Amino acid sequence: MESRASVPPSERRVRSRLAQLAGQGNVLRGSLTLMRHACGKRGCRCARGEKHESWYLGYSAEGKKRMVSIPRERVDQAREGVARYQEAKACLEVLSQATLGRLRERKKAAR
Repeated sequence: MESRASVPPSERRVRSRLAQLAGQGNVLRGSLTLMRHACGKRGCRCARGEKHESWYLGYSAEGKKRMVSIPRERVDQAREGVARYQEAKACLEVLSQATLGRLRERKKAAR
């Protein structure tokens, strides 16, 4: 384990941001999609081309693509969760690259 002093300030900021994201609320892996569909009722507006709109979260699980309906009143909350996940994923990538760089440097120094 590295001491805090040995971690560059830029990396400490990324770690701090990652911790903030985890504590801010829901995190959702996937993407939001607005889908339009017809219900099939003869007298409905969708029979004239004005299709119904529903929000879905698309994600993969166990190698299969899945979709879950998101109630209209929860779309903003879901959008925030997806954005939080994307930012956390970017932070993890930065940390991974920094760790990989240190491993390579240590390997070179050991030669």
